[in-house]
Amino acid sequence: MSSMNTVGRPTTPNRVETKPATLTGGRGLLQDEHLIFESDGWGKTGVDLPEPKTDGADLGDLVRRDPIGLPGLSEPETMRHYVRLSQKNHAIDLAIYPLGSCTMKHNPRLNEKMARLPGFSDIHPLQPVSTVQGALELMDTLAHWLKTLTGMPAVALSPKAGAHGELCGLMAIRAAHEASGEHEKRRKVLVPTSAHGTNPATAAFVGYTVVEVAQTEDGRVDVADLASKLGDDVAAIMVTNPNTCGLFERDILEISRLTHEAGAYFYCDGANFNAIVGRVRPGDLGVDAMHINLHKTFSTPHGGGGPGAGPVVLSEALAPFAPAPWVVHDADGYRLIEREEDEAAQAFGRLCAFQGQMGMYTRALSYMMSHGSDGLRQVAEDAVLNANYIKARLSDLMSPAFPDGPCMHEALFDDEWLKGTEVTTLDFAKAMIDEGFHPMTMYFPLVVHGAMLIEPTETESKQELDRFIEAMRALATAAKAGEVDRFKGAPFHAPMRRLDETRAARSPVLRWTAPEGSNIAAE
Repeated sequence: MSSMNTVGRPTTPNRVETKPATLTGGRGLLQDEHLIFESDGWGKTGVDLPEPKTDGADLGDLVRRDPIGLPGLSEPETMRHYVRLSQKNHAIDLAIYPLGSCTMKHNPRLNEKMARLPGFSDIHPLQPVSTVQGALELMDTLAHWLKTLTGMPAVALSPKAGAHGELCGLMAIRAAHEASGEHEKRRKVLVPTSAHGTNPATAAFVGYTVVEVAQTEDGRVDVADLASKLGDDVAAIMVTNPNTCGLFERDILEISRLTHEAGAYFYCDGANFNAIVGRVRPGDLGVDAMHINLHKTFSTPHGGGGPGAGPVVLSEALAPFAPAPWVVHDADGYRLIEREEDEAAQAFGRLCAFQGQMGMYTRALSYMMSHGSDGLRQVAEDAVLNANYIKARLSDLMSPAFPDGPCMHEALFDDEWLKGTEVTTLDFAKAMIDEGFHPMTMYFPLVVHGAMLIEPTETESKQELDRFIEAMRALATAAKAGEVDRFKGAPFHAPMRRLDETRAARSPVLRWTAPEGSNIAAE
């Protein structure tokens, strides 16, 4: 007999429903789609081209002798191929993306409209400065907002992502120590155990030795351990605040004081700035350099949307070493300061060929201006409220990693509550896919066993949060009730079943080859 679960749909208690395989490979109205190389149509083309007027003899040995190895598709076939592929993906426009430490939030379509305006979308980096005054004004305005929100005197806009921003900040720190003659002795960077993986990787890339700083029982930097490792051989510390456990570093002023007393610089990973924007200015905390992920705090597209942006704000001590170019406004209008000019004599160089990603600048400034200062403050407040709502609603069934006190923008759970169930964090995450939700971040941060890191962001409504929470509660109840098969076999309803993840990581198939005996590529 069927019953209703907590999300209002009929279920069959104590067993996972099995369904016959379809004859076509499709599932409902979702079509089965092969790789484009397995499509029919080899030897045809989707467009008609005039016959060439020359025979290509002047190309010598560059004339193609063999099939090009690509199928020919008509326009409908091409569109259907990519639409069908898109239906296999989760998207922020479908449902919540609960990935912790990633801030996958809605990108307002107003931002996209602004980014596509002529003059922003069709400019070229080599145009004369006189023809891009509006674009330069936009960059200057964005820089003003970023400096105002962070309380920092300078900003480098050109870094293309968070890790690129880290590189920018550490190279500015290195340049400052080179200018003071201390670089040769200051070869260490201190990084907490809960840091984003890019922090130690970036420090090592710049040539520093990474030294780990311990974490306290309540998930924050161990100040005593930090103090014991600071010395005249330390170039910088790299601290994320709010940190990767979703907690604010309450000893941040003491961390800053100790760092500066040792002659080192304070690099703050600004990945979680969305939790404090409009509420706290990092410059007031003693930060010397901090990257800002525009996709996380200011809603520009994340990841596969193309080149990103990770501007870096700098303290007065590091400002002279900011990479070129940067925008200035004087009586002659807006212009770019380049490395070879006297005004950029101390710049450590360039991070990219030109000025950065105009589309991301436009989207971020659109977001800022549409929200205003009060709206940006509310962004942080709502992000923190939503995370604490999730923590409060799930804490009776799941085990918070740090139960005492509120969290910031993300709620972190460990796997203590799964002990004795035979269900792992990975199993639970796979079962979430069957319920229509992208899994939260798993097994990160590493300092929490079986971590489940959930970040709802401020763009999710209470209705959507409740829908997510009820699904999580239903799954948690099923796990505790012993419905192991539901989890070990999940996902059952996804386009692809569970992979052998260990084998996929160790022996990935990166190149498609035609099946043995096939004549696909030879037609």
